Amino acid sequence: MFDQLADRVFRRRYESLDLNVGVVLGEEGTLIVDTRASHVEADELQAELRTLTSLPVRWVIDTHWHWDHTFGNARFSTAEIWGHQRCRKVMVDLGDSMKEDAAAWLPDRIEEISEVVITPPTRVFDTTARIDLGPVAVELSYHGRGHTDADIVVTVGEVSFMGDLLEEGAPPVFDDGFPMSWPGTLESTARIGSAIVVPGHGDIMDRAGAAAQLEEIRIVADLARRCREEGLPVSEAAVLGPYPTDVMISALERALVVS
Repeated sequence: MFDQLADRVFRRRYESLDLNVGVVLGEEGTLIVDTRASHVEADELQAELRTLTSLPVRWVIDTHWHWDHTFGNARFSTAEIWGHQRCRKVMVDLGDSMKEDAAAWLPDRIEEISEVVITPPTRVFDTTARIDLGPVAVELSYHGRGHTDADIVVTVGEVSFMGDLLEEGAPPVFDDGFPMSWPGTLESTARIGSAIVVPGHGDIMDRAGAAAQLEEIRIVADLARRCREEGLPVSEAAVLGPYPTDVMISALERALVVS
């Protein structure tokens, strides 16, 4: 159920959307990283947490604003909910469109999604923040635009929860991303040097796995640059990339419309 990654640090990999949730046990409370895709899924998470600890959830961290990571927030409304300042802004401004997107992804759960109460972060930061849990400290850091404009890294000792800046078992998703900026952002996160890297979805990665994905995203950015600066057609560039053609087209077309 929960995999222990280090002293007091756990993760749970859910079959639904292959999403990872992080758990850190403090002296008087529990911190969780991401809350899943709905209140129903958050209820399941809460029940499973009781098998791990009797400590209350006092802190929640949203790695970014996407619905599959934040739509369970309402079930933890008594906790401090942390996120980047852009995470809060997008959830406040675009909550309805986020629910439409979620319903499109989960058409058999439309009623469930309609009942979600959008609950943005209550504690926001710009570059770095720190949460002291007593026996351990949790570091939050923003390194730039990547999968979204609000991705943060959550680091506890040798473990870093990366959100969707990294993916395992599937290509990165570029729909709301910044393909030209993403490599530099990952280069910055690599300087943290964590031995255990938890992506937003999929299995745990190590430094080598993270470095390999950085190199893939560098190739995407280089091809996007050729499309922008040399006029290389997207259709031709897409077949030169490290990911399936449909993913490459999404990334390259996105790069043409964002700076």
